[in-house]
Amino acid sequence: MEFDHKKYQEYVRILNEELVPAMGCTEPIAIAYCAALMKDTLGNKPTKVIINVSGNIIKNVKSVTVPNTLGLCGIDTACAIGIIAGDSSKKLEVIANVKVEEALLIPDYIKNTSITINHAENDHTLYIEIIGYFNNDYAKVIIEDAHTNVVLIEKNHQIVFKNDKEVIRKKLELDHSILNIEDIIKFADIVNINDVKEKLDLQIKYNMDIAIEGVTNNYGANIGKTILKYGGNDIVQYCKALAASGSDARMNGCEMPVVINSGSGNQGITASVPVIAYHSRLNLDKEILYRALVVSNLCTIHIKNNIGKLSAYCGVVIAGAGCGAGICFLEGGRLNEIAHTLVNALAII
Repeated sequence: MEFDHKKYQEYVRILNEELVPAMGCTEPIAIAYCAALMKDTLGNKPTKVIINVSGNIIKNVKSVTVPNTLGLCGIDTACAIGIIAGDSSKKLEVIANVKVEEALLIPDYIKNTSITINHAENDHTLYIEIIGYFNNDYAKVIIEDAHTNVVLIEKNHQIVFKNDKEVIRKKLELDHSILNIEDIIKFADIVNINDVKEKLDLQIKYNMDIAIEGVTNNYGANIGKTILKYGGNDIVQYCKALAASGSDARMNGCEMPVVINSGSGNQGITASVPVIAYHSRLNLDKEILYRALVVSNLCTIHIKNNIGKLSAYCGVVIAGAGCGAGICFLEGGRLNEIAHTLVNALAII
């Protein structure tokens, strides 16, 4: 099957860019990353902090348990742990290696530091601006439009780093403009598995590990365990239970990483775990699982791209549609069947 070489490389690049490991809900992690960068730039732990964030960041962060904080939640917690123990070089794994003694410092730091949280007055659905002060010095870091997309680093009125916002925004849009359902299916059928295997192996391991952790132990509302207890043991209930368990664990502060999709761990779990679980009940080889995950992940990225990284519209239902496309692929479906699967999934929202 012919597939344009340049487009092939772009599809591989999109998967490699979007499927990255992250620990915890990506919005508080993005705040921790921004705070760690700010602390590094300032050169000291600030005694005063101003946090300006978009409404969707506030919505997604205010009640979520931040990993490695001994069960604490909220915007101030995410910022504090980034300042106290964040490793900005690790980006979305910025607080992966926090020690218990560092986490114990969070309450006192929040108590003794002037931390102000404001709703940012701009048009960005994903916006984080953190300004830290120490004596006569200040440092500012701004993230826009994507969770690790730093557009400004400033110290004492001197620009340390700056990106052209319009160029960055166009780049983010253009990255995915070549995606369409027909080509996604063609690509999945012909892709050299070695070109995508590393990221997909990581997605299979990380996302299934946290799903099993969630269904084994008690996290959040225990939705997955409840589905298994009362929903029977058919494959559909099993897939739903594992996906729900992974999300419950992640949002309740489980310290295991996940491979995200479109900037979201819950979308990464939903786009992958049901496909992996469904494949486990079929007598199919590993290669077809890789190809089905390509379909699920790329369909999710393609549809989500038209909504944006953050919105009031829950992105996980998009990942649910994507995973339906992946499961359809496992069952032998191609363009006609997958297109109708997507239409049916999205039409009922």
